[in-house]
Amino acid sequence: MAGSARYVAGVDSSTQATKVLVVDPEDGRVVREARRPHPDGTEVDPRAWWDALAGALGEVGTSDVAAIGVAGQQHGMVLLDEHGEPVRDALLWNDTRSAPDATALIEELGGAAAWAEAVGTVPVASITATKLRWTSRAEPDVAARARRVMLPHDWLTWRLRGSPADATTDRGDASGTGYWSTVTGEYRPDLLEMAFGRALDVPRVAEPGEVVGHTPDGLAVSAGTGDNAGAALAIAPAEGEVVISIGTSGAVFTGHDRPSTDASGLVAGFADARGGYLPLLATLNAARVLGVGAALLGVEPDEFDALARAASPGADGLVLLPYLDGERTPDRPDAQGRYVGLTTANGTRENLARATVEGMLCGLADCVDALIDQGVPVRRALLIGGGSRSGAVADLAPEVLGLPVEVLSPQEYVALGAARQAAWALRGEEPGWTVARETSRDVTDASISEQVRARYADVRDGHAP
Repeated sequence: MAGSARYVAGVDSSTQATKVLVVDPEDGRVVREARRPHPDGTEVDPRAWWDALAGALGEVGTSDVAAIGVAGQQHGMVLLDEHGEPVRDALLWNDTRSAPDATALIEELGGAAAWAEAVGTVPVASITATKLRWTSRAEPDVAARARRVMLPHDWLTWRLRGSPADATTDRGDASGTGYWSTVTGEYRPDLLEMAFGRALDVPRVAEPGEVVGHTPDGLAVSAGTGDNAGAALAIAPAEGEVVISIGTSGAVFTGHDRPSTDASGLVAGFADARGGYLPLLATLNAARVLGVGAALLGVEPDEFDALARAASPGADGLVLLPYLDGERTPDRPDAQGRYVGLTTANGTRENLARATVEGMLCGLADCVDALIDQGVPVRRALLIGGGSRSGAVADLAPEVLGLPVEVLSPQEYVALGAARQAAWALRGEEPGWTVARETSRDVTDASISEQVRARYADVRDGHAP
């Protein structure tokens, strides 16, 4: 890189906020960062994301930045008219109004197995295709004005380039639409038309490491990707390592050498941002479960951790089913959380804390099992996200998961992955950055996982008294 342009920038445009990292492409070291909040809600004017991005870029400064990449929340539907203006607020991944439309689309193609074989993923309310169906059905006047559909990261990348005629996406984000196939590596315009009722313009799928254009002031723009693919790009898990993200929601994913086609719908057969595949499961309930447990006990997080550590494995038979906000994996949108097995003998603060942590971890362990059922090798878990900072989670995870665990250093992994992609596009080769692994825990007693998870399974499946 010539002149003063020494760095690259990575953007995470998430549900809650825009985060920008300015990174040294030599080693992945973060030199500056900024954050701007997004409006609350499950539908948002996408121009609010642009304002947040512009504000964050203005704070960090880009005079010494040579390239930029954007990773964004997956699945969100950005519909544009013939002039490139939004025809309605974007529907986000967590907007569930299209759940009946997901059911209808599954039936119309001939069932869940047909969808898995066609695109790698069975539609649920988060998937873009279901939001297109909802719009065409519930808002026909709005649908009539739409000419183009994008994902959040596509739209921001397009705006960064000055809104040229050609829009781009990447295979990682496109694989979450329901109309791009990880099986064939191509769009399925027939499925888009089945969802929306007619054709829409879609972005070209760029290659990993491609420069898709430049900003008006000369920064190279990489293809960008979806948030989970961005995190995977930053972490680069080795074969057999599964990433477990314990944030507001949970995600369990890893790289794989072939597409997944899970007819049960549990495993989303996504692509990654490197040319491979990213089988993934998402849960609605993760770190917030820990927060609810601490609130019930009236303690701060550190005291909650101490209480959980003080109890015996299995919490003396007390089990939490952690579906506090319904659940996506398994698909139980109307489920509720509950403690089961409470008695005068086990009704202690310590057991309630322990059961809370174990219940949350058991929900994630179910996701790991689903990956294994798809033939994905799993030998180690890598924990990231706010919930991974809990000492109780780090201590209990190996025994519940039945896997050695490493807690990765706290980072904005999605933005870091976007920066890594920007460096790749700029230099023509993927950087060899590594991320720090702070804490390692091995399994000390394999029988604990069997006992805790068997009791949890009884509660989950309705067999517990």
